[in-house]
Amino acid sequence: MKRRKFDHEILLLQGGGALGAYQAGVYEGLAEAGMTPTWLVGISIGAVNSALIAGNAPNRRMERLRTFWDRVSQHATFEPLAWLEPLRPMLGRMSIATVATFGIPGFFKPRDLLPDLAPSGSLEAQSYYDTAPLKSTLEELVDFDLINRREVRLSLGAVNVRSGESVYFDNHKTRIGPEHVMASGALPPGFPAVLIDGQHYWDGGIVSNSPLTYVWDEKPLRTALIVQVNLFNAQGEFPRTMDEALERVKDIQFSSKQRLNNQRVRELGELRAALGRLLGKLPPDLKADVDARKLAGLCDDREWTVAHVNDRRPSHGGQAKDAEFSRATVNARWAGGLEDIRRSVANIEWTQPQDIGPGVKVYFLPPLAMGGSADTGPAPMRVYPPPERSGDEPGNDTVHSHSA
Repeated sequence: MKRRKFDHEILLLQGGGALGAYQAGVYEGLAEAGMTPTWLVGISIGAVNSALIAGNAPNRRMERLRTFWDRVSQHATFEPLAWLEPLRPMLGRMSIATVATFGIPGFFKPRDLLPDLAPSGSLEAQSYYDTAPLKSTLEELVDFDLINRREVRLSLGAVNVRSGESVYFDNHKTRIGPEHVMASGALPPGFPAVLIDGQHYWDGGIVSNSPLTYVWDEKPLRTALIVQVNLFNAQGEFPRTMDEALERVKDIQFSSKQRLNNQRVRELGELRAALGRLLGKLPPDLKADVDARKLAGLCDDREWTVAHVNDRRPSHGGQAKDAEFSRATVNARWAGGLEDIRRSVANIEWTQPQDIGPGVKVYFLPPLAMGGSADTGPAPMRVYPPPERSGDEPGNDTVHSHSA
């Protein structure tokens, strides 16, 4: 099938800590399928992955992503053999405890003083960890000059600590540096707020972990392929234990804006279509009115395909799964994202899109028919060896043909 052309190919990456390794696998699969993002929108760990992609030439992106994820998982490189799989939950808890005690190489380290013992108003008094290692990692692995040449658009979600308002640092509007990426991932009380131009910022996921509405409000976007990678499950089983209850709470909290975004897109699309029909009924003299012309600017003939890529695989970390950075889990999540995209591209005919508004079709990937059902969920997680470490980007010979 001939690949359909879009004005924009946009990749939206949520926050989710260690779960972000899944996004790296999704990106590898999309690159194999021929998608070259023209715009990346990221929050928290999604901002880090977005900066690694936008801040490197296409033939270096996979190498840089792999370097980052290898670095942050080097504290626990043991990969259990298949017969040790029942021990994975215990090993996951050990990895989480190690991270909480010693931090993560190239990411963050514990502070010398506990917040209660630090001087009031200091960074030490408002956070448990120092994120200076992340700044060094970003400066090493990301070419910020390339980002600011705006060959690829990059938008990073944060929240203003004082006003509580959601803010996006966009390289089409401001010059992006490591501090903007760090602000997007400054989740309290673990990490301190980041000071930028006299204002302090925290993790954008506090307000919204799903950036679709930011893209929706940007014009002009007539035809767009939008891929949003969701790391938390909006739907799940009723919990049986306290740990499962806390994990379910986290899933609901960080996926809630995803449902709200779809509802808002539908409502705005219907209003836009109704407004267009109403303006079409006006006589010529009223169409020339300044207010009518202003309203006409809200109407467009956009054709969007939105694909939600959902990580439905069970975790080994329970309610602290976003802090489980062991090498085995990172590699499994990466491989899971890659597999989901490959299987989605190969079996897209099993997926039926939903019309959530005029000109907008939504796919939910991977299709549940691929080894699962709405009742049983997806097929069990398969554990792969780590992807090959190569400096070459996957080729673009395979067309990305599943966008309707």
